[in-house]
Amino acid sequence: MSVTESSSAPAAASAPAPRIWVGSAFSLERLSEARVLALAALSPAGSTDPVEKALGRVLRSEHPGVRAPRVQPGDVDPARPDRRYSLTRVRDFPLTAGSTADLMVMRGRLTDVLGRVANSREEKSVARRNAAVALRRGCRALAVAIAPVAPDGTVGAYRLEGFVTVRPDAEAAGTETMAAHTGSWVRVNVWTGTLRLQHWINVAMVFILSCTGYFIMDPFFGPEAHAGGPTGFLMGWMRFIHFSAAFVWLVIGATRVVLASTSRDRYLRWSAFWPLKRKEDVRNLGRVIQHYALIKDEGPLFLGHNPLQQLTYTGVYILCAIQMATGLTLFGLYHQDNPLWRLASMPAHWFGIPGVRFFHAAIMFLLWVFVIIHVYLAVRADSLERHGGLSSMINGGVWLRRGAKPVDAPEIE
Repeated sequence: MSVTESSSAPAAASAPAPRIWVGSAFSLERLSEARVLALAALSPAGSTDPVEKALGRVLRSEHPGVRAPRVQPGDVDPARPDRRYSLTRVRDFPLTAGSTADLMVMRGRLTDVLGRVANSREEKSVARRNAAVALRRGCRALAVAIAPVAPDGTVGAYRLEGFVTVRPDAEAAGTETMAAHTGSWVRVNVWTGTLRLQHWINVAMVFILSCTGYFIMDPFFGPEAHAGGPTGFLMGWMRFIHFSAAFVWLVIGATRVVLASTSRDRYLRWSAFWPLKRKEDVRNLGRVIQHYALIKDEGPLFLGHNPLQQLTYTGVYILCAIQMATGLTLFGLYHQDNPLWRLASMPAHWFGIPGVRFFHAAIMFLLWVFVIIHVYLAVRADSLERHGGLSSMINGGVWLRRGAKPVDAPEIE
């Protein structure tokens, strides 16, 4: 939806007000995207600022249950040439359901706001990378940060909550917009294209490596399965496919490590590998286990992976890393004239070649146990919860009811 604002001046005015298009809102997950938009749309009564009017129009049309509180002109300290952000005092802002607070709201250019907030380096990196994507699409990021105001008027530390993308000239905006959901269900984007692509490449590589690896271990068809017959080159092709897929898998693994430090998706960052950061996380892990064990009918709602899933995936990552290491050890045995491969094959000299091969094969079977359980639980969860979780690894989004309160994300509005 393009949002245009016509000038409030008489028709004879020479310069109409600029037309503003409002794009998507991005949240660092403490506030919902709707509330980030509401804070960005703050304006005193009678404001004619085209950006504030456009933001207010989108908020009213797409999130009618969320209101941007009105502020008095004296509560606004506007941006200046030497300070590219404004400061606005807001009283009794509903941060969460049933909870309000007095806030100071900082709105302005992302780079300037980031220099004043107390967010972690990872959160700032995620915000910059998401803003860079918006910039490549011709949008600017209107950053929103908040700080608590104590009863005595003392302003606490500012924390970036997110930003809203805006740009002038509605005709140039195309069709990309904030998603409007007027029904009781809301589609929420969760998994990025990068994560989904890696997932399916991993699926393909594990399948190819398992099939060819099992054949190398125990040929079950072809000339190699019949002792005394001509062998041909079938084993050679199997080994070639196995080694080629292994190096593709190594590249995917290395890419995953890089993304853990650089991705704009919080589900790909290092912090996602260990979900037990607070006592409440441990309690939620217990609740999830009780739900899976059929002790509880309902478990806590998570937008991304619940603690049990994430711990399992972290364990699988470790298994995959060990599998890659043992594979390189076995591959290095055939290249002992090379110092690098000779070093890589040292574990085989320590523990024996049969022991490393057995360990390599055992991990393959463990990975397939995980695959079978993973597919079963994914289908079961999608059938019971009806949220599109199974298809989310294809299209990237799940469906949740308005008013749902995920543990790891703001309320769905």
